[in-house]
Amino acid sequence: MTQKKVLMVLTSHSELGNTGNKTGFWVEEFAAPYYVFLDAGFEITLASPAGGQPPIDPSSELEGFQTADTQRFEDDSQAKMALANTNVLADIDASDYDAVFYPGGHGPLWDLTDNADSIKLIAQFIAQNKPVAAVCHATAALLNVKQDDQYLVKGKAVTGFTNSEEDAVQLTDVVPFLLEDELLKRDADYQKAADWHAFSVQDGLVITGQNPASSSLTAQKLVAQITES
Repeated sequence: MTQKKVLMVLTSHSELGNTGNKTGFWVEEFAAPYYVFLDAGFEITLASPAGGQPPIDPSSELEGFQTADTQRFEDDSQAKMALANTNVLADIDASDYDAVFYPGGHGPLWDLTDNADSIKLIAQFIAQNKPVAAVCHATAALLNVKQDDQYLVKGKAVTGFTNSEEDAVQLTDVVPFLLEDELLKRDADYQKAADWHAFSVQDGLVITGQNPASSSLTAQKLVAQITES
């Protein structure tokens, strides 16, 4: 059996609006899926808009947010080296991979929502009948993707960071938009569980997770999809 290849696309954006604070990707949302894919025997390629080391949200490195997966990453020099040398997103060809996964963190709201390379890439994965997965704020990468002149998320069951979760982290007035609101504006069948509970939903080739706790679950759905196909 040919080894499956999964692409992970991370944010390159590090500024949390005009607050002077830093953002980026959320460590758990990268680490948990990374090890789900690695343990499934997949070949993993990392990419980001700027290439090189993507910014880590410093809040995600606080002690209270550490998990077995983040601890494993902390001790994994090979994973850290791969992360420090992500490919430039514009150089990526969807035909080289079986699936794509977007880890969240607030960064994607700024640099992946309108990124032409990312939008084109997701559309290519869908056109090639390959699954696209995103967790938490990274569902924003799906917002402006179109299929047959319609928004990809229109009528699709999707999830992502909720308005109430954004309010809980006191960033409602900092983020460029509220993800839940934008998905609803595009007529997505937006679904959610209670705040901070693991929740992931799949609708055809689109797999999304609500929050950091949903990272492994979302990755596992992706593994099941490409292993069965």
